[in-house]
Amino acid sequence: MRLNRRHMISGLAALAPATRAGHLWAAPNVDARLLLVFLRGAYDAANIVIPVRSDFYHASRPTIAIAKPDPAVANAALTLDADWGLHPALRETIFPLFRKGQLAFVPFAGTDDLTRSHFETQDTIELGQDINGTRNYRSGFMARLVKTIASARPIAFTDQLPLTFQGGAAVPNIAINNVGKPAIDARQASLIAAMYDKTPHAASVQQGFQIRDDVYHAITEHMVAANRGAVSPKGFELSARRIGQLMKDQFNLGFVDVGGWDTHVNQGAAAGYLADRIGELGRGLAGFAEEIGPRWNDTVVVVVSEFGRTFRENGNRGTDHGHGSVYWVLGGGIKGGRIAGDQVAVDQAHLFQNRDYPVLNDYRALLGGLFQRMYGLDQNGLRQVFPSVQPKDLALL
Repeated sequence: MRLNRRHMISGLAALAPATRAGHLWAAPNVDARLLLVFLRGAYDAANIVIPVRSDFYHASRPTIAIAKPDPAVANAALTLDADWGLHPALRETIFPLFRKGQLAFVPFAGTDDLTRSHFETQDTIELGQDINGTRNYRSGFMARLVKTIASARPIAFTDQLPLTFQGGAAVPNIAINNVGKPAIDARQASLIAAMYDKTPHAASVQQGFQIRDDVYHAITEHMVAANRGAVSPKGFELSARRIGQLMKDQFNLGFVDVGGWDTHVNQGAAAGYLADRIGELGRGLAGFAEEIGPRWNDTVVVVVSEFGRTFRENGNRGTDHGHGSVYWVLGGGIKGGRIAGDQVAVDQAHLFQNRDYPVLNDYRALLGGLFQRMYGLDQNGLRQVFPSVQPKDLALL
């Protein structure tokens, strides 16, 4: 693959409104929507956003590589630019957003955590702290972000409150894919609330029951109208539509995680396990964009994973824990349709420790640049969210 290096814009960009494809991103926009999608398990980014000009890629993956773009081959990669292609399972969902300029990919992205441990690196990302310091597990970066945004209305679409929302004001969480009729009825909820009356937890208990009821009614009413009483399918596609429905009107700062990305064995190529998972993800994100409606124009979705995977396939036709990954940035106001951030040639000479993508684009710098554009955060606000990292503006907004 030829050397094709795009340098990120250094420093802090001016907060002038940005236009693209007729849309106006009026920065700062304190009511902008932000959804962070965490792919837990470390997805194989090199088989999703594919270095199609790299002969080294195809030589390193004799059974799982995706074919180079070819209109005559149905399962070939889809052309993103001269150097990169997209997995064919995203043809009907993510590829159209890229072609509309509403999505950008940032390869060689990640963290400076080198443990290659799922749990350690997931914690590193959710905390957003300096890995050389003492970890404070009561200070997640999204909790710190909430403190800097006066109009923040956060929610976690998870079974338990994720680490990233720990340490600030109470944040509601709900497992959106398992929403059903509340197990506790109104009488029981009233009794529980009375138990906590005149205690420091009273307001949180009341808010928790109110949000539970609001979410249940919003989702069930929408499901009945959309499905005409039919049983709804499960999976991220349905969950993402529910999230879009809620973030359209009620919440503006969300977090959701999607599992199933640890593909050590038989991950497949154009078809197979990984293709099925990425297809579901693509349908979910496209459904979210559709469901949130006009709000899509002031919404930013960032898709991250704790690390990438080994560039060479292993002996089990899968991939092992790696380092650098590819992050996604989507939204109706995104200056997309491109591959953003620092890049190097995809060849053996540029592998990290002769096995992985290097990390050239720190996730905190990437997010910090987005937060500054979205919310107009000053230096003090940015330091509160990511204390030890200078934000970088990739001109995505």
